[in-house]
Amino acid sequence: MAHIDYYFSTLSPFTYLAGTRLEEIAGRHGATITYKPIDIMALFPRTGGLPPSERHPSRNAYRAQDLPRQAKKAGMKLNLKPAHFPTNAAPSSYAVIAAQNAGGGHLGALVHGILHAVWAEDLDIAEDDVVKGCLERAGFDPGLADSGLLTGAETYAANLEDAVAAGVFGAPFYIVDGEQKFWGQDRLDDLDMHLSGTL
Repeated sequence: MAHIDYYFSTLSPFTYLAGTRLEEIAGRHGATITYKPIDIMALFPRTGGLPPSERHPSRNAYRAQDLPRQAKKAGMKLNLKPAHFPTNAAPSSYAVIAAQNAGGGHLGALVHGILHAVWAEDLDIAEDDVVKGCLERAGFDPGLADSGLLTGAETYAANLEDAVAAGVFGAPFYIVDGEQKFWGQDRLDDLDMHLSGTL
């Protein structure tokens, strides 16, 4: 059985555009997933990248064209300039970590719900009530947002170190069995083919 380490940011528009396709693909192939939320703004300088605010204008201009195209292709709503971006991604990341440890809900729905809040609903995922709402809708105890904060902080920091060591430089990033790497929501078809043994 294949295992996927899923590195993502709860602020990443490209992670948002992945929807729940990873979970669908993993389900088809009987693969397991470990969700590893990371501090993408801390990852960029350690792996040769820059946050959007510091990128060359030509890169940002391309991003402004490409994101709406990808959203249209996926049939998803996208606000290119959300009201709360960037914001503190730590509370939502801690909630994902706590939910993964607790079990009982749908992690893929939780991650997507958090990202949908940013990119389609103009909500601030640094706010407690927003995070609790996402937890509840995904079948988790909303009280998880208030528990395990120390564990969440430690795991969040460890995920960043794991990401750097594993060669992760962006989000979403998928690593199958510690070897095969796939970067971006537009590589999910390749991941699917790899798990099927055709790529």
